[in-house]
Amino acid sequence: MTRGAGTDVPLVRCVKLSEARRFQDSWSWHCCERHFRWRPEGQRLLVGALTVLSTLFQSHMASKLASMPSQVSSGEQRKRETIRSLTMCGHVGFESLPDQLVNRSIQQGFCFNILCVGETGIGKSTLINTLFNTNFEEHECSHFCPDVKLKAQTYELQESNVRLKLTIVNTVGFGDQVNKEESYQPIVDYINAQFEAYLQEELKIKRSLFNYHDSRIHVCLYFITPTGHSLKTLDLLTMKSLDSKEHLPFAVVGSMDEVKVGNKMVKARQYPWGIVQVENENHCDFVKLREMLICMNMEDLREQTHTRHYELYRRSKLEEMGFTDVGPENKPVSLQETYEAKRHEFHGERQRKEEEMKQMFVQRVKEKEAILKEAERELQAKFEHLKRVHQEEKIKLEEKRRVLEEEIIAFSKKKAASEILQNQSFLASGIGMKKDKDRKNSNFM
Repeated sequence: MTRGAGTDVPLVRCVKLSEARRFQDSWSWHCCERHFRWRPEGQRLLVGALTVLSTLFQSHMASKLASMPSQVSSGEQRKRETIRSLTMCGHVGFESLPDQLVNRSIQQGFCFNILCVGETGIGKSTLINTLFNTNFEEHECSHFCPDVKLKAQTYELQESNVRLKLTIVNTVGFGDQVNKEESYQPIVDYINAQFEAYLQEELKIKRSLFNYHDSRIHVCLYFITPTGHSLKTLDLLTMKSLDSKEHLPFAVVGSMDEVKVGNKMVKARQYPWGIVQVENENHCDFVKLREMLICMNMEDLREQTHTRHYELYRRSKLEEMGFTDVGPENKPVSLQETYEAKRHEFHGERQRKEEEMKQMFVQRVKEKEAILKEAERELQAKFEHLKRVHQEEKIKLEEKRRVLEEEIIAFSKKKAASEILQNQSFLASGIGMKKDKDRKNSNFM
């Protein structure tokens, strides 16, 4: 392979996340055997430190699990001491149990769930296609997503007579926002939601765990952008939220394109400065990653998810609900006893709250009655005031009425006197006119 001037991307082996902070100073990680130099400028390199988080849960949960001692009751210890080992005299047949288990597992099939966390366009889909040697036909995502969303897609794969139900969960829009402070939270919430869904199915009276589609995340592939500088704050926050004891970083290349090298066609990426072969261990860690993830530890990851991480989540949830294995005197407590204790506690709490509500209701009724009485007193005082004003107005109106009636009577008298005088004046004028007329008539004759 032609080497070009650029950033050193050494092959890196097992490191702890607590050591990741020293990567901020430089990209020179702990080397193993060989160094390669890559030229990232102007090229879409799918080379990066890809972190396989086999534990997938918060650091405080992991530390909580480590701090919890294993509790073995004295009865169980006595049972172990009374177990005897015997030698059989002939063939029985239970030596075929492993074969039965294999046959049942093949008939039932397997499921495996992968969570891919990384920025848009870093090469998550390409690496998954290369890992499983198929094309999952993922659609390209935009860089303008307002928030981080998790998209799950399930596929049915078959190799020989083994069937695998593979679920790939992709983080859409991760790292595309201006404010990346809470970009990791949807990832943690999704992992917890899958644990919660399985717990709810497990707690049902009529369960169907055999046919249940287990969506719990078995492994997380975290893709680190090969900038050649230091880890981003988003990478540190996200990996800390998915913290565990051990992580396995790999420098890998993914590609479904075939390039002719010598006399054979190989999966590789061709650049102006050389060819990077995907399955050449001298070029990248892809083969080691695939062997570790699929060939050697897939079942272990499934088992660890169920026996360790889910059990820790289940224990925490049941303890939040008040269930425990031992009582105050460190004696074993059955589920029925815990249920009865919680039932009595709930009953007492309910009665206490009912009494508090009754007292609160009585107090509020009294307060309301006092308010209503005060309002009634105010209304009565206002009524009395209006009544007095009404009486005063009535007296005034009566007085005005009396004065008006007197004025009407006086006016009527004056009017009658005026009419009499007018009539008398009219009669007098009429008699004078008649005399004048008679006088004129006598003079004429």
